Amino acid sequence: MAYPLLTHRVELRRMIESLFSQPNYVASKKMLDATTLRHEAIASNLANIETPGYRRLDMSQSFQTELKQALSTQNADQIAGIRPSLEVDSGAAAQRADGNTVQLETELGELQRNLLEHSVGTQLITGALLRLRLAITGRPT
Repeated sequence: MAYPLLTHRVELRRMIESLFSQPNYVASKKMLDATTLRHEAIASNLANIETPGYRRLDMSQSFQTELKQALSTQNADQIAGIRPSLEVDSGAAAQRADGNTVQLETELGELQRNLLEHSVGTQLITGALLRLRLAITGRPT
């Protein structure tokens, strides 16, 4: 005896799981994680703009390299395994005698860029969730 409701639920579960394990979805989540962490770095930089000897923080270069490599493989597990981290920006030079490497104009520009990246990531996640809603309800909204 067939159980159509049970079969439908199993198929729906597979569809949902496959949506959340797509490389693009996982990459979008990772992008949101990174922009959130980067926002914390920018906030810290701005909060310490007058602190003598403070060194500017930014996303680690190794994270960006690892993310690009993982994206090229389109392997969701590899993408999910990457962890964003912050490091001192070795390219930032002190423009003041007290050794502080934070520049207000640079931070404000990076804040705008980060906000745009976060917005794109949010839109990608929203699109995936709207597709899920469509799959479940049969209606786009």
